[in-house]
Amino acid sequence: MNLGVQIKTLPNSPGVYQYFDKEDKILYVGKAKNLKKRVASYFTKNHKNGKTRVLVKKIASIKHIVVETETDALLLENNLIKKYQPRYNVLLKDDKTYPWLCIKKEAFPRVFLTRNIYKDGSEYYGPYTSVRAVRALLSLIKELYPLRTCAYNLSKQNIENKKYKICLEYHIKNCKGACEGLESEEDYLEYIQEVRNIIKGNFKTSLHKFNDLMYSFAEASEFEEAQKIKEKIALLSNYQVKSTVVNPSITNVDVFTIISDESFAYVNFFKISNGAIIQSHTIEIKKKLEEDDRSLLELAIVEIRQRFHSVSKEIYVPFNVEVGEKIKITIPKLGDKKRIVDLSLRNAKYFRQERFKQIQIVDPDRHTNRIMKQMQKDLRLQQEPRHIECFDNSNIQGSHPVAACVVFKNGKPSKKDYRHFNIKTVIGPDDFSSMEEVVHRRYKRLLDEDQDLPQLIVIDGGKGQLSSSLKSLDLLGLRGKIAIIGIAKRLEEIYYPDDPIPLYLDKKSETLKIIQQLRNEAHRFGITHHRNKRSKGAIQTELSNISGIGEKTIVTLLKEYKSFKRVKNATFDDLIRLIGKDKAQKLTAYFNKIQ
Repeated sequence: MNLGVQIKTLPNSPGVYQYFDKEDKILYVGKAKNLKKRVASYFTKNHKNGKTRVLVKKIASIKHIVVETETDALLLENNLIKKYQPRYNVLLKDDKTYPWLCIKKEAFPRVFLTRNIYKDGSEYYGPYTSVRAVRALLSLIKELYPLRTCAYNLSKQNIENKKYKICLEYHIKNCKGACEGLESEEDYLEYIQEVRNIIKGNFKTSLHKFNDLMYSFAEASEFEEAQKIKEKIALLSNYQVKSTVVNPSITNVDVFTIISDESFAYVNFFKISNGAIIQSHTIEIKKKLEEDDRSLLELAIVEIRQRFHSVSKEIYVPFNVEVGEKIKITIPKLGDKKRIVDLSLRNAKYFRQERFKQIQIVDPDRHTNRIMKQMQKDLRLQQEPRHIECFDNSNIQGSHPVAACVVFKNGKPSKKDYRHFNIKTVIGPDDFSSMEEVVHRRYKRLLDEDQDLPQLIVIDGGKGQLSSSLKSLDLLGLRGKIAIIGIAKRLEEIYYPDDPIPLYLDKKSETLKIIQQLRNEAHRFGITHHRNKRSKGAIQTELSNISGIGEKTIVTLLKEYKSFKRVKNATFDDLIRLIGKDKAQKLTAYFNKIQ
């Protein structure tokens, strides 16, 4: 059956569709409110993304599964992606190695860390994304409550038969000796209930109990015991302060935020209980097609809630998503709820920055590719700007007009390709004409020598300098073949040819930072050349007035001291060593005369 017939016969129902190639290998899995409309859109739209166009060309057959609701479609899509890992779907890894806190179903329950879950009626809390965090929590619990660590079967019969003996843990007061019947199971289970509260982020009950106990010890003049309880209160309060970040009335809520670039998305998850973040996790999703933030966040929410066994009935998100009829979606605008969403987003950004730093070290090519794609998107270019050239003029007080061209390749300075220009055809300080001359000279030479042209030219200046540069590109027949922009210093506006409205990039964007780096480097390089030229002019003019000091001596002094002022400040002995006693005396006599 051909594709056209398959598409026409698809139902207008919610469901999941699967694309297969001619070898019956699965290419892509997707969900839809309306299967017929969604699948048809792949074959009727003009896709900007190259990978989507390649996918469509490879599709040989379509299969679909109809479900009752969109929620069912979302869950099924998630499971199929994890099972088959299709080439054109985002990568969802189901990591089963996270640690959990277990309260064992047994007499006098133990509390311990585990990576394995057994359906034996025990309580499991987690999973936690950090083993260190679980151990810190376990350490706190053991400091607060004398729970057993042995694996004995403390049944009533075994205790009555005196099967076990107390151990060192009892003698150092870490355990109350349940194995010999020295502690009732009822008292022990009270500790376990308080442990449950702490794991869930509810510290009130334990703090009140410890406070009452501390005062009762103090009233009975048992100050040593009161001090021990005070230390426990301090431990618990410190842990609570580190955990609580929002209003205590916010309870049993999941928070999800996303930040993305051209290639990857990063989704942060907070689990909040009793005003405390009790879990935080960020995942990285590799984009495969033209996935937008909304579809990626929906997929991530389903995946993370499954992975972390979340049953929260409310989620906070930065924009509307569709993840099921039974979940309340809240998009906070103000107050503590908004602050917690902002905090989650900040965590996603920090994670992304750390990943960038790691990638720069481990996989610099991937880092470069990402930045190039991002610049292409931000600057609306037809191709990635792998080779960029930036021009800047320098003519301080109208003297010695010069220009600089700096070159960046793959987002980094290529200093061997930097070039200086002395302005030849322009008289006086005329930035527009100087820019026109320099751009023409630069690209005429590249064309004459059959060298590679840049993908992007950046002009340091606004509309005037950009228009002057365009005249040169027109003369050389390069307009439209090389992208060109101007950057104005005041508000960092970016101007395009024939467009009076500038582009404003995010002040923190990597694209703007690279353009600023280009502009600053061109300015530095141009000013250095201008300063050297002025210094050489000054030293040559002054020194040529001295009788007995020839051109060769002037060159020697110029190489050594760079400026007239430095020559003047040189010691007599240094001058003798450099140019001989006779000429040193002539220089010194001249300097004394003009003082």
